[in-house]
Amino acid sequence: MPNSDFFIAVVCSSNMNRSMEAHAFLSKKGFNVRSFGTGDKVKLPGTAPDKPNIYDFGCSYDEIYRDLYNKDKTFYTQNGLLNMLDRNRRIKQHPERFQLCDEQFTVVITCEERVYDQVLEYFETIENFGNKPVHVINIDIQDNHEEATIGAFLICELVTLISRSDDLDNDIDKLVVKFEEKCQRLLLHCVLFY
Repeated sequence: MPNSDFFIAVVCSSNMNRSMEAHAFLSKKGFNVRSFGTGDKVKLPGTAPDKPNIYDFGCSYDEIYRDLYNKDKTFYTQNGLLNMLDRNRRIKQHPERFQLCDEQFTVVITCEERVYDQVLEYFETIENFGNKPVHVINIDIQDNHEEATIGAFLICELVTLISRSDDLDNDIDKLVVKFEEKCQRLLLHCVLFY
């Protein structure tokens, strides 16, 4: 059973696909979870590779949904973006940027190495470090709908494993190795402090 003092952040680049799929899945399992992006802007594919749709963090999922619907309902329905945005707006109001959050988490899970690096860079900017540890773990997940679904299962399996630990700081290395062996995925892990 999830621990009420166990807070999770799931982070991808734009807080649209991978982090939101994991957010939805972990929420249904009863975990205290929030999701974020680390990019400067929220970026979604457009009708051409050189024409992405770009939004500010804080622009609501509903506004983004309506914008894409009005631009090309058929195209954005076929590529799954409207369905994804519909899911997102049932979970929370808008994409959030990790670097603007002042909440403290037990575990931060990132979905790609570049995002992991951005989270670490953000922690370097925090002044007045305390002694509350946070475990930052990266699982590489491709940014497409199918991999986001698989990634949500993997993230839930990892979170379930580490949430059962009575002494996470002592057990984390063994748990990471156990997960890597079972799921055949390499993880990046480090401990930082708030």
